[in-house]
Amino acid sequence: MNITIENILLIGSLLLFISILAGKTSYRFGVPTLILFLSIGMLAGVEGLGQIEFENAQLAQFVGIVALNFILFSGGLDTNWKSIKPVVWQGVALSTVGVLLTAVSVGVFVWYITDFSIYEGLLLGAIVSSTDAAAVFSILRSKKMALKTNLRPTLELESGSNDPMAYFLTIAFLGLVVNQNQDIWSLIPLFLQQILLGASLGLFFGYVSHQVINQINLDFEGLYPVLTIAIMFITFSATDVVGGNGFLAIYLCAVYLGNQNLIHKKAIIKMFDGLAWLMQITLFLTLGLLVVPSHIIPVMGIGILVSVFLIFVARPLSVFIGLSVFKMKMRRRLYISWVGLRGAVPIVFATYPLIAGIDKAEMIFNVVFFVSLISVLVQGTTLSLVANWLHVALPFKVKKKSPVDALLSDSAKSFLKEVDLPLLSPLVGKRIVEIDFPKGAIIAMIMRNEKFLTPSGNTELEANDTLVILTENKESMQMIYSKFEIPTDQ
Repeated sequence: MNITIENILLIGSLLLFISILAGKTSYRFGVPTLILFLSIGMLAGVEGLGQIEFENAQLAQFVGIVALNFILFSGGLDTNWKSIKPVVWQGVALSTVGVLLTAVSVGVFVWYITDFSIYEGLLLGAIVSSTDAAAVFSILRSKKMALKTNLRPTLELESGSNDPMAYFLTIAFLGLVVNQNQDIWSLIPLFLQQILLGASLGLFFGYVSHQVINQINLDFEGLYPVLTIAIMFITFSATDVVGGNGFLAIYLCAVYLGNQNLIHKKAIIKMFDGLAWLMQITLFLTLGLLVVPSHIIPVMGIGILVSVFLIFVARPLSVFIGLSVFKMKMRRRLYISWVGLRGAVPIVFATYPLIAGIDKAEMIFNVVFFVSLISVLVQGTTLSLVANWLHVALPFKVKKKSPVDALLSDSAKSFLKEVDLPLLSPLVGKRIVEIDFPKGAIIAMIMRNEKFLTPSGNTELEANDTLVILTENKESMQMIYSKFEIPTDQ
């Protein structure tokens, strides 16, 4: 079946509907959603029941880049600085040194066991060097599992920040394959350019975006998430144009925004959470359509060898060396080593050799696809088992809520109090978004001139306003009283 304008919406919506239902089923049985989404795409493909002919690697790559923008940005918004601050250098070590060691060790292994050149081997190693957090935590949630101490923030930070490094290595080694005369040492200035520009522009756009979102006065709340999407794409494309790492830029931009007071922040986070899921499903379906199952069978032998080496040698080696300077119990290092799932990102990066047209591009793509499947099947289905075996798991019910969970929870606030705003209060004349209001409290309603107002971030507080404040406990309310000079005898 050929995809046409007439049937693309019908086919796309049906595949999306089936994928959502399959995802719901997967939570019950602990089957990684990645496998189901890819399988549905393959079933709809040229050798499946749908017989949809899709061979456009360039379009698949475009879909992949757009999807990764949403996934990384959503992950950045959900990243709380307080939770990752104690493990920030561990996460950075895993996402830089760890990724590099994984790429090099896998690359040398592939060069040794195949007829690949050393640069072609390093290219394949670079492509499979990043991990997939979405698959990890969907399985943990389905098993009602939580992790002890700072394991979860460490894994979240690694997975959110290791894609930029893997992207750089993929582009760099692809350049060496295409241009054999290029010196490998020329990659060092390219790396510095990518990382420094990506990091600086990401934080710059984050700061500018914060000012723009809070200062611009849009008539409709629904336009604020749309504005944020525009900012996300501007950050990625502008950074990429000047030679920086766009994926790093959008992640850091989102981390900055997620830790600031934003107008309609709840609506923005909810929308990006939904769009991230939509993009994951779309990405997996597209990559599933691109795969020809019969082309994978000839590379299964190599794929198994690479998978075994990656899971049991390369990943543990990179984790133990990357974390060697940090104090951490052995069982936690072992669990981080096991949580090294390869998902959709390596498959997206595998389209770059296809578009470049190098000799072994199709073989690289098929090996990467097979390695990703093996990784998710072997590691993804045993995450909770290994967590219990290593004693790093907690029952889900005792897991503390993250600040983002608290923000999105409708039942998080249980203590209500009405307070009057004095004439000389420092809050008078300020918009809600401009005040340093405690994160554990919200202004649910304002009574002004005997009328009730539903406030937004743009609402300016006036003298004699009666604020209806919801907090988690009385202690939070006392902090509000003291911080904003509100009389406590109300």
